[in-house]
Amino acid sequence: MNPSDPMKAISVDTGNQASPPAHVAIIMDGNGRWAKSRNLPKAAGHKRGAAAVKTAIKSAIEAGVQYLTLYGFSSENWKRPSNEVKDLMGLLRFYLKSEISVLHKEGVRFCVIGDRKRLDDDIVKLIEDAEELTAANTRLFLSIALSYGGRAEITEAAQKLAGKVKAGEINVQDIDEDLFQSSLYTRDIPDPDILIRTSGEQRISNFLLWQLAYAEFVFLDVLWPDFSKRDFDQAILSFHGRDRRYGATSE
Repeated sequence: MNPSDPMKAISVDTGNQASPPAHVAIIMDGNGRWAKSRNLPKAAGHKRGAAAVKTAIKSAIEAGVQYLTLYGFSSENWKRPSNEVKDLMGLLRFYLKSEISVLHKEGVRFCVIGDRKRLDDDIVKLIEDAEELTAANTRLFLSIALSYGGRAEITEAAQKLAGKVKAGEINVQDIDEDLFQSSLYTRDIPDPDILIRTSGEQRISNFLLWQLAYAEFVFLDVLWPDFSKRDFDQAILSFHGRDRRYGATSE
């Protein structure tokens, strides 16, 4: 890593600030448009976007955020041209091999949520090794959604519970929101307080459909490869300006 690497010299300074959101989720959008606007191949946009991930991690740590979930590759992304998918998987391999040690050094716990069955065996092994290496870290819980779809996650949770009912392990009446939540990929972490999406698009694209029920949404016009600490901080500032009532009234 070079001296300008955003994962270097991470420090936490939350003094004189409102309490940060515990969990920030980000839809990282705009790599392709960033590359196209510069007459570059999409692979260049994805590579630059991977660098922006480091900025997001550093910004989250400095803000005192405890959980950060990034939408890295959706279940729908498998429909993209095979050469683009190959480039993305190659980039994933590279960063799993080269960056996990840096995350571990900085006290970041790493995990992946999504359907691993569609990933190549060597990638799954790299993910498992990274999760095992960083399992005891507590500075930041970083989740990357890979081969992930919100509807598929909910469907899988329903199937698990249906199987338990069929096996006589639970009764239908036992199924409530808490039990359902415990069957999701994110069962070990709280729901996001805020969702940030870059590139100006204003939709959640099948991301954390259950978990985002009461999240605040912030949509930024910046393309993901240009995402900066300033963008992160502005999103958090916007969050602090919201009146979160969870269905109740503030009057």
